[in-house]
Amino acid sequence: MPPIKVRSGKKYDDIELSTDESALVFKTQIFTLTGVPPERQKILIKGGLLKDETDVDKLGIKEGQIFMVMGTAGDLPKAPEKPILFVEDMTDTQLAEALQLPARLQNLGQYHWCRRRREPTASMRDLFKQLGKTTEGSQPLVFLQMLRRNFPQFAQTSQGGIFTQQDAEECWGEVVSVLKAKLPPLEGTQDGFVDKYMSSEIVTTLKELFTKLDCHIIIETNHMQNGIWDTLKQEIQKNSPTQGRSALYLKTSRVSRLPQYLTIHFIRFFWKPAERVRAKIMRKVKFPLEFDAHQLCTPELQQRTAKARNKLQEIENERANKRPAAAPGEASTATTDLDASETKVDSTQFVDPELAKDNGANVFAQYELCAVLTHVGRSAESGHYIGWAKRADNECIKYDDDKVSIVCEEDVQKLDGGGDWHMAYICLYRAKKLE
Repeated sequence: MPPIKVRSGKKYDDIELSTDESALVFKTQIFTLTGVPPERQKILIKGGLLKDETDVDKLGIKEGQIFMVMGTAGDLPKAPEKPILFVEDMTDTQLAEALQLPARLQNLGQYHWCRRRREPTASMRDLFKQLGKTTEGSQPLVFLQMLRRNFPQFAQTSQGGIFTQQDAEECWGEVVSVLKAKLPPLEGTQDGFVDKYMSSEIVTTLKELFTKLDCHIIIETNHMQNGIWDTLKQEIQKNSPTQGRSALYLKTSRVSRLPQYLTIHFIRFFWKPAERVRAKIMRKVKFPLEFDAHQLCTPELQQRTAKARNKLQEIENERANKRPAAAPGEASTATTDLDASETKVDSTQFVDPELAKDNGANVFAQYELCAVLTHVGRSAESGHYIGWAKRADNECIKYDDDKVSIVCEEDVQKLDGGGDWHMAYICLYRAKKLE
């Protein structure tokens, strides 16, 4: 590393030059001295012009050799007005703002509360307003007080005075019941939001079996659809007028109305009399991102939704064939080349007129998954609940108390159970629309 001299309007002596590095590295060194960017430098040495690809080791540089640098110094880069903040250095609040994450709730599992009179729907309204004004973690104190005051089962404590963990599905049901009772009727109707947009109707028929009773070998449920079918078919024992004795009947239920939002409850907890505990079913049960509820309906509802359902599937297939596939684990940002006439569809041509009058009903019998509530842990009295909500194509939001993050649909599909990871306990499906 012989020391050299550089001349560029000013004299720079005893500059160390490493012959093991490229000429471009040397030009960068010159830039720090003179302010002349490497792309503007012309460096004259004995034998010609120093190029970026020149092998410095072969130049035979001697101690004190002079390098003439020609070029105009540019303005030095200005420091950014605000310091660059990397993701790894961000606080949770800064990360939430950068990724445009929604607000989150802080876990108040052992919060002790005081009595305060409050309408349930009012506290829920105020909580959502609070969440809409901040990206910080919010404490749902008033809402929690309301919940425990109106539903004492959620205020149960252990011997140490610590609040015990409660069932999320039971809590969901009570909240929906409050909304059903307290929300005013929708305009032009006597029904409220829950009745119109979240409620189904089921028609039940009885089929008598009196020839013989087969012993079916029950295969453990592997898919959500199978579990629903099993729920809609139940064997009951009652007196048979034709046989004059107790007989086994098959109770078959079918859905006569589908709502805009359909809740699916996975029965993962059951009572074990011997141990006197609620145990958890850990089995893997797959659930779909898109759910066709057509087969669950009464023949009448199947007929009334068939035309709209078929048209929706036809349009989705056409658009899927024209849409570029997104890379695995990435959200699809590409747009299709459909023109306005292809994307705008007059649904009145396909939707049953009577169903169209039923505000809040699903007229297509087709659903897409919009939210999942999961539980992790092997006991109903312990563990942890997490919410997952769809925000865009292949982009979901994970709500882990006050920690909010973005995940892809592939991560959501892994919530099907079979181990100690989070598993779906409630799935919320939203009606597809013909747009």
